[in-house]
Parts: sequence; structure tokens; C-alpha cells
Amino acid sequence: MKLSKQLAQEFTLAQNHVDNIITLIDEGNTIPFIARYRKEATGEADDQILRKLGERLEYLRNLEDRKAAVTAALTEQGNLTDALAKALAAAATLTEVEDIYRPYKPKRRTRATVAMEKGLAPLAEIIFAQEIRDLTAAAVPFINPDKEVNTAEEALAGAADIIAEQISDDAANRTRIRNTTRREGLISVVATKKVAEAEKEAKSNNTGGIRPATFDKAMVYEMYFDFAEPVAKIAPHRVLAINRGENEGWLKVNIEATEDNLLAEMNRRFTKPNPATRAFMEATIADSYKRLIAPSIEREIRAELTEQAEENAMHVFAENLRQLLMQPPVANRVVLAIDPSFRTGCKLAVVDATGKVLDVGVVYCTTTKDTAPSKKSLLQLMTRHNASVIAIGNGTASRETELIVAEMLKESGAAAQYVIVNEAGASVYSASPLGAEEFPEYDVALRSAISIGRRLQDPLAELVKIDPRSMGVGQYQHDMNQKKLSNTLGGVVEDCVNAVGIDLNTASPSVLSYVAGITPAIAKNILTYREENGAFQSRTQLKKVAKLGPKAYEQCAGFLRIPGGKNPLDNTSVHPESYAVATQYLAIKNKNAPLTEMAATLQVGTPTLIDIIRELEKPGRDPRTDLPAVRLRSDVLRMEDLTEGMTLTGTVRNVIDFGAFVDIGVHQDGLVHISQMADRYIKHPLEVVQVGDEVQVKVVSVDIKKKRIALTMRG
Repeated sequence: MKLSKQLAQEFTLAQNHVDNIITLIDEGNTIPFIARYRKEATGEADDQILRKLGERLEYLRNLEDRKAAVTAALTEQGNLTDALAKALAAAATLTEVEDIYRPYKPKRRTRATVAMEKGLAPLAEIIFAQEIRDLTAAAVPFINPDKEVNTAEEALAGAADIIAEQISDDAANRTRIRNTTRREGLISVVATKKVAEAEKEAKSNNTGGIRPATFDKAMVYEMYFDFAEPVAKIAPHRVLAINRGENEGWLKVNIEATEDNLLAEMNRRFTKPNPATRAFMEATIADSYKRLIAPSIEREIRAELTEQAEENAMHVFAENLRQLLMQPPVANRVVLAIDPSFRTGCKLAVVDATGKVLDVGVVYCTTTKDTAPSKKSLLQLMTRHNASVIAIGNGTASRETELIVAEMLKESGAAAQYVIVNEAGASVYSASPLGAEEFPEYDVALRSAISIGRRLQDPLAELVKIDPRSMGVGQYQHDMNQKKLSNTLGGVVEDCVNAVGIDLNTASPSVLSYVAGITPAIAKNILTYREENGAFQSRTQLKKVAKLGPKAYEQCAGFLRIPGGKNPLDNTSVHPESYAVATQYLAIKNKNAPLTEMAATLQVGTPTLIDIIRELEKPGRDPRTDLPAVRLRSDVLRMEDLTEGMTLTGTVRNVIDFGAFVDIGVHQDGLVHISQMADRYIKHPLEVVQVGDEVQVKVVSVDIKKKRIALTMRG
């Protein structure tokens, strides 16, 4: 109840809705199922809110478990006091709990523990009280050669180590220093010696204007060679860039705190006006801060910054992926797909409207001056199978291939059009066991061409076969916590698959495994059942699939479609549990009655009734068709054709923290910097654009040598 109340406040949700969400999650229901079919219980919370709430619930439960473990440990030690119990109960983060436990936590061997083994803890206690008049006199009784304490100075040094650790372990002190460093500290970055060595190598080996690859790698981080920014203001993408530069050995990073102010505050707190001990205490406090506290706090804050930066990057990646997966399909079209290449030739694949491969081939149009034979081959292949769309991968030789295709269309007068398709991940799929299983008769390159064609026809169905991290819509994805990133992106794919709905009789195991309640093993069993018994005629047949029990059926049934099945409702997102309600609604004569009144009559929640009515009005509706269609072209624009001030229509290919890359019809995407995205201040590009959006842009500058295009959306 305590956690439920806290979550209700944090997410601004009704208490009873949060209680219901927690119960539904604990009962093993999937997020897509809860979001779609339990709207009355959740207050219509969407899948993104439900996932965030679920993650927060897990954190808070882990926090409670850790508090319980620390409480038990303190009790066993005999150290639990009312004050500690109260502090633990009030702790809101795991960091606070660890700060409280730090003084009592079993430690590895430290200078302080060594001093304690020498019997110097009582001396430290005497000095820390700061009521003595002579330090040396206080230390003499603790001289013990048998314990390697040979002089008063050695005894005092050991006592200082003990006091320094006690000060370092003080929870309130650490909290103050941590908060001050977060608020006032600077991230300071400088180049390492490795950069100087790379520069020296570049100067000595610079022949023919070719620079060593090592130097080019170093210069990626040039802006950080002498860089400083407040901890409180540093942008997430800079944190990740700095981390990468540090890991690669090009950058040295540290946090500079307001040391004088922090030491002054510590002195005020831990020293007393005793001339005999003041200098000793101030030196011990300085040692505690510089040797123990500052390095620890720096590690903590950098870990926090990294975690926040990763969370931000994952959010951007997830939103980009969501838009990429939800791109509208180019349905009911035969597609000629081209995977461009220079040396090995352009691989061709013709796929029919259902994604079936009709033909394959290779043309060497990018390696010869005489392109007529290649154009003829392309036209013949296109004409033979009535292909009306040509999909060109945007990788190597894409620009050259596009020119030839545009010329072929213009010269032949063919009615077909072409589109540049983002081929990120196609090579990963084509070389995967799944690619080999689907198309064992084709080599890796031809599988890639097939994937390019299919991802134009149905982006979602094809892209789910590829690791989301390979789709080219993120930033610094290889520098993040891979398990967390994979879970986050997997959740996005799951939400998209279930939002669209899947044809049970044509879906691949890759798609089926993302349907709520269906594991990869169950997905294969569905395929086996389909092969052995023919196409599914009703959703109820799912109950006959091996390992697909009642719970799995409840979770998945509403997301699986059966076009042309025995029951028309099986081709909608109406859940079988609501079939009776849907049938009763159809029998109602006065459908203009208030929805709340009809819902009460049918004994169903209003949100569920609204969903049922929407499905009955447009059975089998694909939500992706509500989005702007893919822009097809028949002409070509070269980078040399661009001039400053030219206005163009482009498609957003990727959104990052500092802007968005936009495809304007030339081989190189243009960058719209965040400062050029709107006539108002925005915190993040996602406030303005998403992957797949069509936008109006104006050319700001073109650098053909560096292949850079600067665009603006302002005005």
C-alpha cells in the first residue's frame, strides 16, 4: 500500500488505478494486454506509462528489500538504533541507504582497519573529542613495538587514518558534499598523451595528404581536448561522448569541486576551538576529503551522469525505433529491390505483394561507363513481374545506383517510381541463422536485397527480424548497458507489434514471438500447427497449440488476426472475452444513445465499448495507414544541385540529442541542428520531429568536400 501510494503521487494517477496496475503486473499480465484490454482498471494508462510504472515499482521494491537487508545486518551487529531505523525508513534512494550503512558495512582492509588492529581506535576517539591539551602526550601510551607502533608520531598517523575514515563514512557529510558537487562542480576534460603521440605520428608520416587513421580517431574528440562544463548543465550526449573518448584513451576526465568551500564547511562541522588539536584535525579532514571522499563522490556522480545520459539516449532511441517500426507499409505493390554495391555488383530481388520472392539477379551498373545493358536488365526484370516500385538501399553505391535508376525510368517512360530505403541492419539479418533458415537457396547479398524490398512493403514485419540495436536510429548505443537497452527496445517492438496486430496465418515466428503472451517456443509451435493442420479458421484453435495455455491465450488472442475466418470478429482487435458484448451491441437499434448509457446496458466499461465500436466500424484497420505515406520519386537530386536558401521537402531519418538528420533526396542526409528546428526554444528535437516525419527545410550551407549539408526548419 505504501509503494502504491507513492507511485500514485509520482505518476499523478488515481490510487485505485495504481493498485489495479500492480495487481495486474503481479498476476503475470503483459503490458500490451493491460494497456489494450484492461483500460477501466488502469484509467486508460498507455503502454509507455505502464512500462515506466512497472520499472519504478521494481526499483522501489528493490529499495525496500535493501532496507530490510541493512536493518537485519545492523540488528545482528547490535548497531541498530532508533535514529538509524528512522533514517532508513526515510531513505528515498539506494544511495541514501548505502550512505547510512557505510560506517557499519564490513570493509576490505584499509589504512583505518590496520590502525584499529594496532589498538589505536581509543586514541582516535580521544583526539576526535578534541578535549586534550597535548597530542604527543595522548599518543605515548599507545606506543607498542609489538604492534609496529614505534613512536608517538606513528600512533598519531594511525589515529588520523581512523578519524579520516569516520569522517568519510558520515552520511550527512557525504550527502552535503555530493549535493554541492552536483550543484557547483565542473566536468573537466583534457587530451591525454596518446593524442600528442598521434599528432606527432601524423606530422612525421603525412605523405600525399593522407593522415594516419589513429590521428583521425583522435580528432573525433577534438572539441573535448580542453573542455569544461558545469555538472548540473552538461548535455547527455556530451557525457556519452566523453565516456567513449576516455575509454578509448584519448581523454582524461575529472570533476572539479569547490574544494576550499567544502573543506571550510567540513572544518566548521568537525573541529572545535582547541589550539592543541585544530591543525591535526584540519589536516585529517583534508586527507579524508582528498583521499577518500572526493574520489568516491566523483565516481558516484559520474555514474549518475552516465545513467541519466543512457536513460535519455535510450528514450530517444526508443522513440526513433517506434516511429521506424510504425512507418506505413507500401502495400499491394510488386517491388524490385536493389542492394547497391561497386565491386560485387548490385544485387536484385523482385518480391510480390505478399513478400514472396519472384526473381533475383545481379547488375554491375556502378562499375562501368556503359550503363545501357544494366538499365535494360533492370527494365526487363521490372516489366516481366509488373513491379511498380523500386527500393534502393541507402548504403555504398546508393547514389550511383539512384542516378542509373532515375535515368532508366526517364528514358523508358515507365510508370514506376523509386524510393531510398534505410538498409541499416539488412546485412545483419542476411548473415543471421534466421536469414539462412528463411532463404537457404540464396547467398547473403541476395538475402539483403530481399530484406530491403520487404521492409518497404511492411517495415514492422521485416524489421522485427533484426536486433533493434542494429537499425541505425540511436546514438552511442554500443556504450550503454546492453541488457537494459535490449529490454527497453524489446518493449518498444512488442508495443508496436501488438498495436498493429498480426495475421495469424502469414506471420513469421520472429513477429509472433513479440505478440503478448507468446514465447519463441510457442511461436514455433504455432508455425508447426499451421503446417500440419492448414490455416487457422478461428482464434479458438490457438488453444490446441502445444504449450499455449489459458493464460497465454488470454494475453495473445486479441492481437492475432484471421482474415476470412469463420468469425468476422477474429479479424479485429476485439478480444474473445468481449465477443458477446460486440454481438449485443450490433443488435442495439438505437446506436445514437449516449455511450455511457449503452455501456451500462451492455455491462461493459465505456473505454472498452469505444474500442469495440471502432473495430466494428473498420475491421482489420491498420493504425499505420493513418500516418503520411512513403514519398516515392522518379527524378534525382544531386548534392551539387543544392544552393543556399533552397527549400525542399525531406524525411526525418534519425533524431539525436542535438538535432535531426533529414533525407532531402541526395545521397547525404542533411543536419537540422536543434537551434534551427523551431522559432521557439525547445529542450529536445523530439518536441518537434519524429523519425519518418515529412518536413519542410531550407538549405543553410553545403560543404561538398566534407559531405555536410546544414538545414533549417525555422521560418
